[in-house]
This record gives sequence, structure tokens and C-alpha cells, in this order.
Amino acid sequence: MVVIFLWKRKGQSMAVLLISTATWVLLEVYQFSFLTVISWAAMFVVTSMFLWGNILRLLGKDVPDMSWLEISEESTIEMVNGIRAWIEEGIRWMFRVSAERDWFVFVRTVAGLLLLSYVGTFSDLLTLLYIGIVTGMTVPVLYMKYEDNIKRQMEWVKGQSRRFYDMIDEKVVKNMKNKIVKVKKEKKVE
Repeated sequence: MVVIFLWKRKGQSMAVLLISTATWVLLEVYQFSFLTVISWAAMFVVTSMFLWGNILRLLGKDVPDMSWLEISEESTIEMVNGIRAWIEEGIRWMFRVSAERDWFVFVRTVAGLLLLSYVGTFSDLLTLLYIGIVTGMTVPVLYMKYEDNIKRQMEWVKGQSRRFYDMIDEKVVKNMKNKIVKVKKEKKVE
């Protein structure tokens, strides 16, 4: 959700895109391990803060207050409650889909999960996350820019699919219903 709303803030959006691209390149292209990249990032931050603090002391300036870096208990509890609610909703959704009597909802869900697992065989989690971040940052911008064209095309697709549905309904479904009715009438006559 954060990524979708981030595109309105160009500076933060570019930082997220650069960091995610650099992480993906380091982990996928150069085959570094996650622990190595995290260690290097931590070393960079610690070294930068050390140099910055010493340079400020050499220049006779006060070291700035870093208390704003603390994570408050309220924000931590809010984040944990949000994650817990998201997990609970996912579990409720799984039970709802498996317990519903609507067979088509179940089949669509299983087919979607099967498709997701098939797509997952071609890529790993990191690549899928990277694709999700890039998509989440570009699709809203493209939608805002071409909103009228997209709506017009969606109306055309709805019309075409409705026409296709009516054609299938007329040629196949009604034909099958007529045959079933004829068979039932023949059985009643006998």
C-alpha cells in the first residue's frame, strides 16, 4: 500500500526505486547473499555516522540530536497490529473460500494460486518483489496520465466480452437446456 501512494512524492519514490534496484542487482546479478548486503549497508551507515560526528567535533560544532531516530512504542504496536490484522484477514479469507458452497469461487481461487505458483517457478521472491515495487510505482502514474484512454478501452472490452458471453449463452447453453428439456419430456412420455 505504501508503494502505491509513494509515487506522488518524487524524491522518496526515486530513493525507493534506486534502493530496490541496487538490492536486486546485488542479490540477483552479482549473486551476493542477503547477509553480506545488509552487513555492507550497516558498515556504510556506521562509518558515515562516525566520520560525520568526528568532522563536526573537529569543526567545533555540536553533534545533532539523534533522538528522532528512535522508534516509539505506539508506532511499533500500531505496525504489529496492522501486520496481525493482515495475517488474520488472510486466514479468514482462506477459510471463507474453502467453506463456501460456491464451487466456482473455490475453482477460481485454486486456479489463481496455481497460476501464481507456476509464475513463481520462473522467478524467485526477490525478483517478484522488485517487479511489484516497479509496477506499484509506474502503474498509478501511467493510469493518471492515460485515464481517459484506459476507461474507453475498458468499456470496449466489457462490450466485447458481453457480446461473446451472449453468443456462447445463445449457441451453447440454451442449446444444452433445450436438449435436457427434450430428454425429460421423452422420459415422461414413455
